[in-house]
Amino acid sequence: MPPRKRATAGTTSPSYTVPGVKPEAAGEVVAVLQDRLNALNDLALTLKHVHWNVVGPHFIAVHQMLDPQVDAVREMVDDLAERIATLGGSPVGTPGALVAQRSWDDYSIGRADTGSHLAALDIVYTGVLEAHRAAIEKVEESDPVTEDLLVQQTGRLERYHWFVRAHLESPEGTLLTAGVSDEKTAAKRGKR
Repeated sequence: MPPRKRATAGTTSPSYTVPGVKPEAAGEVVAVLQDRLNALNDLALTLKHVHWNVVGPHFIAVHQMLDPQVDAVREMVDDLAERIATLGGSPVGTPGALVAQRSWDDYSIGRADTGSHLAALDIVYTGVLEAHRAAIEKVEESDPVTEDLLVQQTGRLERYHWFVRAHLESPEGTLLTAGVSDEKTAAKRGKR
């Protein structure tokens, strides 16, 4: 089999776009959306990885909690890709492009107990949500339709994050992962 070519970045400088949005502004929005598309594709894969690798007490609850999240995040990815195309851009969803363009590391937990994975997912969701909020700020002036899409997605992602955090919260309202910023440290705290 011949070697594959390096992944391309897609079109971020559209020659046309939707009425009321300037092509330059659309190009900036497309770049923001491509980053979010990469992040959510990565999140969907990470959630599925956890779904396959979670073990121990509460296995079935966590295993079954994650599949609807995977499905919803995949739907969000599709919405982002279609918005990029609507704006005249070319969405890129290949694994090579995702890896080449991302600014974060791969999920670092393999087979582990439910607490460890949920604690690591808390860190993952925190990063995704912070970046989604930053994306909202970047597009709010130039494209309110994209802003609305990102706001709706952020609301759903916050709910899924809450589902994860509910497993990590004490009755007094303290999180096991408070003050932690990396998956491995969080996973150690979550280990039960």
